[in-house]
Amino acid sequence: MKIILFLFILTLGLYKSHFTDTMIPSAPNPSEYLVHPVSKPIKIDGNWEKQEWKNTPAAEIALHMGEKPLFSPKTQVKLRYDKNNIYGIFKVQDRYVKCLVQEINGPVSTDSCVEFFFSPDVAAPLEYFNLEINCSGVPLFHYVTSPRKEYKVLDPEDIMQIEIAHSMPDKVDPEIREDVTWYIEFRMPISILKDHRNITPPAPGVTWKANFYKTGSKTSNPHYFTWNEVINERPDFHLPGYFGDLTFQ
Repeated sequence: MKIILFLFILTLGLYKSHFTDTMIPSAPNPSEYLVHPVSKPIKIDGNWEKQEWKNTPAAEIALHMGEKPLFSPKTQVKLRYDKNNIYGIFKVQDRYVKCLVQEINGPVSTDSCVEFFFSPDVAAPLEYFNLEINCSGVPLFHYVTSPRKEYKVLDPEDIMQIEIAHSMPDKVDPEIREDVTWYIEFRMPISILKDHRNITPPAPGVTWKANFYKTGSKTSNPHYFTWNEVINERPDFHLPGYFGDLTFQ
């Protein structure tokens, strides 16, 4: 009887271990983006061609999730940093562009939208911030400890510290169906992150986990694109086990 009970407990333990592992998938070959420093603050004006970005490599947000849409936008993103800020710029060669949401922390992913999810604490790679910005420059910013279960919506007063430049009008309606290229550039103070959790400050050799996305779920061309590969039956950006690597230089 004792032997049977021991075997039952052992089997249960192995089952639980396997179950836990399957609940936290991980990217088998994570993409890596090298984030180079800047010697002086970057002016946030949405200019993809200015000197600070000209020689900065771009990451391609080109892997679609779910069914491939009729039209696939070409989306690129670049990052830089200094001791106080993370800088980023997106370039989107797009069609079917629409933007209706105008309130901070509104459902911006239903519009033509770019997104930056990142885990700034190397000790907690599955906890992350998600910064989502529609093509009119309206942001959503959350801190997530358990995807879709436990998260904090940052106050608009905090989010407004993020400087954002956008090339599209404040509202895009009706939808632009022909070719159009739009830009989002941002400066995110690192102090905002520190207000909500411990972080590993950007420095040479530090690696954060992260992913970039492009979406437009309520446009006439719904799509879900990612930088690092996500293996899932349906589109889902909130899978931190599939984040890639941001390595600071």
